[in-house]
Amino acid sequence: MIATNKKRKFHKAKLILRALPIIIGAFITAYGLETVLIPNNVSDGGVTGISIVGSQLTGMPLGLLIAVLNIPFVYLGYKQIGKSFAIYSTIGIASLAYATTLMHHLPPIIVGDTLLITVIGGIIIGFGMGVALRNGGALDGIDMLAVLLSRKLPFGTSDLILFLNMFVFIIVSFVFGLQGAFLSGIAYYIAAKVIHLVEEGFSGSKTYKIISRDPELLVQTIYDRLGRNATYNIVKGAYTNEDYKEITCIINRLEDSKMKEIIFEIDNNAFVAVYDVAEVRGGNFKKRDIH
Repeated sequence: MIATNKKRKFHKAKLILRALPIIIGAFITAYGLETVLIPNNVSDGGVTGISIVGSQLTGMPLGLLIAVLNIPFVYLGYKQIGKSFAIYSTIGIASLAYATTLMHHLPPIIVGDTLLITVIGGIIIGFGMGVALRNGGALDGIDMLAVLLSRKLPFGTSDLILFLNMFVFIIVSFVFGLQGAFLSGIAYYIAAKVIHLVEEGFSGSKTYKIISRDPELLVQTIYDRLGRNATYNIVKGAYTNEDYKEITCIINRLEDSKMKEIIFEIDNNAFVAVYDVAEVRGGNFKKRDIH
């Protein structure tokens, strides 16, 4: 009984420690929106951009629209990526919605200078979203939609994110004007680059090479929880001269935190090497539903 209580406390502490940077990232993003972009008629991309437009047209609170419009995408994330990702994304989106409400009346830190607005605004929101993504949570549902579509269409995730946001910025142009739409696109581009730096792979895949004391269980668990296949390579230790099964598995960026959890759970002493992958084609690199 005591051991069970300790395990529950450890699990709760782990959840809190992981959720905290996601919440911080959401507040940073909200600060960039409310003090730089929105006061200067510049929008963000994705669901947040649509929420900003909706707020300007209807007068509804931005936080409420962010929360409501992201609901179907959170459900999509739960079905296609996993429960933990959906939970942490819900925490991130809820935090972003609350933070925008909290910071709505803060004075703008930049006014009028279009170059500074796009650069500083893009850096702030990109850093905030990158922190959230690095810790296993998303602040915008369009990422989840792009990941799903990339499995059905012959296009990469980053191409689809750009394509989907083109429609967002067309909508933005009807509210903030053509100049506002162009500035929004530039700010979003800068934000995407910052996210890439913070999160190390905004839309790419990752290759995991793992040497574990229990490779069969690890491969089976990866398949059960992520729906990912893996391959074995027989390698020989230079010092021990023993043969080992080296696991190779390719995943997308949104599965990265879940993969680390699985490895730690099965064998926290496993040797792990991770590589960024620019593109994956062919084979069975597809994703089944995860419940």
